[in-house]
Amino acid sequence: MDRETAFWNKHADKYARRPISDEAAYQKKLEATRKYFQPDMEVLEIGCGTGMTAIAHAPFVGHIRATDLSPRMVEIAKDKAKAAGIDNVTFEALSVDALEVPGASIDVVMAHSVLHLLEDKERAIADIHNMLKPGGVFVTSTACIGDMMLPIRLIVPVGRFLRLFPPVKVFSVAELKDSLESAGFEIDYEWQPKKSAAAFIICRKR
Repeated sequence: MDRETAFWNKHADKYARRPISDEAAYQKKLEATRKYFQPDMEVLEIGCGTGMTAIAHAPFVGHIRATDLSPRMVEIAKDKAKAAGIDNVTFEALSVDALEVPGASIDVVMAHSVLHLLEDKERAIADIHNMLKPGGVFVTSTACIGDMMLPIRLIVPVGRFLRLFPPVKVFSVAELKDSLESAGFEIDYEWQPKKSAAAFIICRKR
């Protein structure tokens, strides 16, 4: 088991118990995303965690394939879906690199709190663009640490060295948008409740 998988397995149960830090912002993101849904859509969520967002969106689409690096996260997600009576979400323990999706086969891809944790976000964004049908939608909520206050930018490398944090990449909102547009996406909606919060972006495949 690699270091990153071990990190998320270790923290999965605590993560599942932790309340949402900004419930109003979370609900606004759910509402914004659902405006793009249709009842027959095939949705992929990368980095689904303990399944909260996939379960919340399940009644509005045909099927969600929800993946996460951590087997323990996926185990918790499956239990939550079963308890909620949700049967149109398939949870799988898979890394981004191991994910195989036919080209132009998905209506919507979601990746929340994921892109800043990847070694190569440009490759991931390009792969997501390839997965989507023409006009398909990519929804992401991403911590853009490059725009955050100096203390946060300094804490991140120290936390990584001490193994308190997973590997984190530092980039700005502008750099993230440039990566999306360079991959062939057109940004349709963006919102950030405050400067220190994640950037929420919905974009379409051109």
